[in-house]
Amino acid sequence: MSQINFYYNDLWSRVLDKVRESGQISDEILDLYFCGSKLSSISETGAEVIVPDFMHSIIMTEHEDLIESCLEECLGQHVLLHLVMEKDAEKTIQPQTSDFFDLKFDENQRFDTFVIGKSNSQAHAAALTCANTPGTFYNPLFIYGNSGIGKTHLLNAIGNYVLSTYPNKKVGFISGLGFIEELSKAVKNNTIDTFKESFYDLDVLLVDDIQFIAGKVKSQEVFFTIFNYLTNNKKQVCITSDRSPNEINGLEERIISRFNRGLNVNIESPEYETRIEILKKKISDRALIDDEVLSYIANIFTKDVRGLEGAINRLLFYFINFNTNHDDHITLKLASEAFKNQVEENINELDIKKIKRIVADYYSLSVKQIVSATRTKNIAIPRHIAMYLCRTLLDAPYKEIGNEFGKRDHSTVINACEKVEELIKKDPNYLRAINEIKSQIK
Repeated sequence: MSQINFYYNDLWSRVLDKVRESGQISDEILDLYFCGSKLSSISETGAEVIVPDFMHSIIMTEHEDLIESCLEECLGQHVLLHLVMEKDAEKTIQPQTSDFFDLKFDENQRFDTFVIGKSNSQAHAAALTCANTPGTFYNPLFIYGNSGIGKTHLLNAIGNYVLSTYPNKKVGFISGLGFIEELSKAVKNNTIDTFKESFYDLDVLLVDDIQFIAGKVKSQEVFFTIFNYLTNNKKQVCITSDRSPNEINGLEERIISRFNRGLNVNIESPEYETRIEILKKKISDRALIDDEVLSYIANIFTKDVRGLEGAINRLLFYFINFNTNHDDHITLKLASEAFKNQVEENINELDIKKIKRIVADYYSLSVKQIVSATRTKNIAIPRHIAMYLCRTLLDAPYKEIGNEFGKRDHSTVINACEKVEELIKKDPNYLRAINEIKSQIK
């Protein structure tokens, strides 16, 4: 056994001991579902743990927070837990790059497994173009948006596509934090030139969460040099961030300028139809599920793809272990029992942003369209309804509502509410629509 494997085994053993000592999980569950797991790798972005099968993955996911807390105690720093089934671990593709590019391409994150909707279609099209003709168009490609909505999936998809289509091309995948850490080692060892040269040899560079280099003077200086070399030599650079280049505080102006020279595309939270398709793809043939259950989940978990994935895992876990009626498929009754706490939390956390999002989904619009200056009927009426619901359900001040809808003044909100009240009286279709939206909110 290598020294690093010995370290991983020892570390994981200590983590499991701490999990057991917490008393939050029975010894029977630990022995049955935890002891067959093993720590395979660890980096600043996460700890990869291999589990025997899907059921082990579901059980351990249920206790993810506890495991991450115990990992943090043993390591002295917080890392995310990544569970990988043995059959998938065998398929993992390693990038053809230097040793410090330790992030693996997830074979399951490909273009054909990415669910396309209004919220992400531009980013998907741009990523596919870059993968198909590296260095020719959109260089750099900068994809930004909130966590958990598909940015890393697209980077993995680019990497997998390039490696399978152009096997002679060299692809590097590194996170912003990984770049900082490896550069720090290079500075300490006086090997900065070697560090740079390892990037110069790449045909495609994929950087996840670039925002972490903001405020790091040395990291930005070296990255700027590497970036210029690659783009000047027609090498493809694809970058993700939680914010657009202009919104990253502490990022040098010259780097912002270079990022803006390429193509910047935003990914938003998935709209209702896209959430439904994601759920269908995630559930696949793992269980039979009613369409009304999919709709129910899509209306509870609206923020990101990770929330939907977690919901499916929770639902399957509940179906396998607490299906007291012995149904042969997942029913709405069982789903409502499985997500009872989440539904209560969502109701308690109702705010203007959530109402905007639900109304936008109902009318197949984006939140940006709802708050925009556009006055066409298909957008103005949903905007008025959203304002009306914010006023009637939250009793929010007119000024606050106006600020949330494109900084409109309070008189505009008052007029919007009055228009909706008139529409309700004149046309029962509007009353029906508002009741349906309220039902989704609840």
